[in-house]
Amino acid sequence: MSAVWGEEEAVAASPDKQAKIERETHKLEKRLCRQMGQAIVDYNMIEEGDRVMVCMSGGKDSYGMLDILLKMQQRAPINFEIVAVNLDQKQPGFPDHILPEYLKSLGVEFHIETQDTYSIVKRNIPEGKTMCSLCSRLRRGILYSVARRLKCNKLALGHHRDDMLQTFFLNMFFGGKVKGMPPKLTSDNGEFIVIRPLAYVAEKDLIRWAAHRQFPIIPCSLCGSQTNLQRVQIGNMLRDWEKQYPGRAETMFTALQNVVPSHLMDAKLFDFKGIQTTGVEDEDGDKAFDAEEFPVPSLPGLQVLQT
Repeated sequence: MSAVWGEEEAVAASPDKQAKIERETHKLEKRLCRQMGQAIVDYNMIEEGDRVMVCMSGGKDSYGMLDILLKMQQRAPINFEIVAVNLDQKQPGFPDHILPEYLKSLGVEFHIETQDTYSIVKRNIPEGKTMCSLCSRLRRGILYSVARRLKCNKLALGHHRDDMLQTFFLNMFFGGKVKGMPPKLTSDNGEFIVIRPLAYVAEKDLIRWAAHRQFPIIPCSLCGSQTNLQRVQIGNMLRDWEKQYPGRAETMFTALQNVVPSHLMDAKLFDFKGIQTTGVEDEDGDKAFDAEEFPVPSLPGLQVLQT
């Protein structure tokens, strides 16, 4: 039974059940704030005087990101500004009143940018082909322009822990690269810092928080574009692993923070050609004849993610 119910269920619950719901919800809120706060500190995502553009899509992740960032802003020992930005791409059926009404109710500074990229994409992409690539390039350029206009120096995106794991496996399985989705990086034009404050947050917690907060979710399939089947496959694989081996997602995520270049094969990251014997014991030396053992890691990243 879900620990976070809808309003009607909560009203109908007994006093004991209602108290349990409230306790679980409070624990969830504390965990979300702790995980976002830790990610911000670990990667120095937000600094004094920053003006952060929070990119809003209308999905649970961006709503959750804004919601928790606003809480963090009130508690932070530094001053920074938040501007919520949504790009209305004129997709057929897009409910353009929902986000402005919601953002007004919060009292947060916001900007709605209206650009008919949908028509451009439809004109240039043959019927039946995925529109995501061109759409992403157009959206990125527009959002950079908006950030410049609004004098924002950082762009916050709502990718969470599960997105990062999926991206890692997508690159490995289909792209032939050991590459993930970084929590912080410069934008591709070098002008802004892109941050992902939800880096330590599990998707299941965002789902629960969205239900509790009753965010007015906007469907993500309005453009009629094909689903990224490769990402769906990877997502299903990770969920199946987590069901069979609870805690595996946390362990894999911790691995992204604990890379050992000398035990991979990229000669650009480690000087394999220049290796010389030292005669000195090295804990990271190759234990060629030992059976491999994998104890449960005890690392800061994993600790943050535990519930």
